Parts: sequence; structure tokens; C-alpha cells
Amino acid sequence: MRFVVQEHHARKLHYDFRLEIAGVLKSWALPKGPSMNPDEKRLAVMVDDHPTEYFDFEGIIPAGHYGAGAVAVWDKGDYRLLEGDDPVNAVENGKIVMELCGKILKGGFALVKMKGRGEKNWLMIKKKDEYSRTDWTLRQTLAKEKKGVLQERVPPCKAY
Repeated sequence: MRFVVQEHHARKLHYDFRLEIAGVLKSWALPKGPSMNPDEKRLAVMVDDHPTEYFDFEGIIPAGHYGAGAVAVWDKGDYRLLEGDDPVNAVENGKIVMELCGKILKGGFALVKMKGRGEKNWLMIKKKDEYSRTDWTLRQTLAKEKKGVLQERVPPCKAY
């Protein structure tokens, strides 16, 4: 199964986290972006599903259309569930525990639906593991990405 994170310059910069589930991309908007720091819980607002053809989309969504603005793929890779074996049930139950194997995002993560905060509000939480970085910041990662140096000394993902 695949995941993608798209940097989205709409009204405000945010990151769209998408999981391939049941033939669509289940999607969450991350206003502050993802984090490799397990001490940071990131708001993830569930948005409309997108077709799988959107997985590699980069470009400009014209003004007047849903999500108008520039979109670029920030990270992508494979994921596998660490709890349960049915991602549809995980979404319906409000808890997705997974391992990501991307260029930037690696290791265990959880998406957990917030109680009493509306139907669409979730938290994205990095699990403590060999890929965790308490000194990690999105700004540093973006700077390294521009220089072509991404998270040196980070071990490769385990094969699925």
C-alpha cells in the first residue's frame, strides 16, 4: 500500500497526507506538516477522498477550483498496518497504526481520531522508534531537501 505527502500552497501552506485505501486516497490536511518528533502531536483534518491518479500530482490547481494553489510531492513511499489488517476498518474505528517507508517519513506513526472535536479532526503522532528524532524540525528538513541532503545517517526502511 502506498502513501504520499503533498506540500500544498493553497490559502495557507499545509501538507496533505494521503493513504491508498480501498481504491482511493484517504486524505488528511496537516496545517503544520508531519513530524518525526514523537513529542509533537500534529492536527490532521480529514478531507475528501482523492482518486489514486492524484498520487503523483504536482502542479497548479487553478483559482476557483477546490484546493486552488501549487502542489508538490514532498514525500512518498509504502506503508503497512502495524495493528489490524484492514485499513478500511482502521479508518472507521478512528485509529490507524502504521509503518511508513518514505524518503523522509520512516517508522511507526498513528492517526487517531479526536473525541469531541468534530468528525474530521485527527492527530498524527510519530511513534518512538529507531527513526524518531526529538531534534527534528520541518524547517531543517526543507533546507536539507533543497540542498539535496535528506536526513543523513537515517537507516533505510525495512523491506515489507
